[in-house]
Amino acid sequence: MPSKPIKTQKTHPQDDTEQTLKPAQALKVRHILCEKHSIGITQALASAYPTAIQALEKLQEGTSFDAVAREFSQDKKARSGGDLGWMVRGSMVGPFQDAAFKLPVSTAAKPKYTDPPIKTKFGYHLIMVEGRK
Repeated sequence: MPSKPIKTQKTHPQDDTEQTLKPAQALKVRHILCEKHSIGITQALASAYPTAIQALEKLQEGTSFDAVAREFSQDKKARSGGDLGWMVRGSMVGPFQDAAFKLPVSTAAKPKYTDPPIKTKFGYHLIMVEGRK
């Protein structure tokens, strides 16, 4: 099944130019996880999606990524602004990894993030990348 293209939020007019991403084997990643709960996968994912959209709207309003992560993320890393640290290729779940490696580097104050949220077995993620190596 072909993957859908990942849109990123543009923060500056010059971002309209195509950015060439340098090859990387590791990424410094932050995420906001709106997780599914054990109430049945279909119902759980349906309840997680509106929360992910609320978080997305806050980002679109200009709220910093780490502030939105602290407010909306249901991951234990929420207190640290969703910072997952450096992650190597192969250590992330498929759809998350595919989306993360397509993102350009940005900052939590001016994030470029996945839009729409990425669905995985854990729930819905808004992802941003702070570094590539």
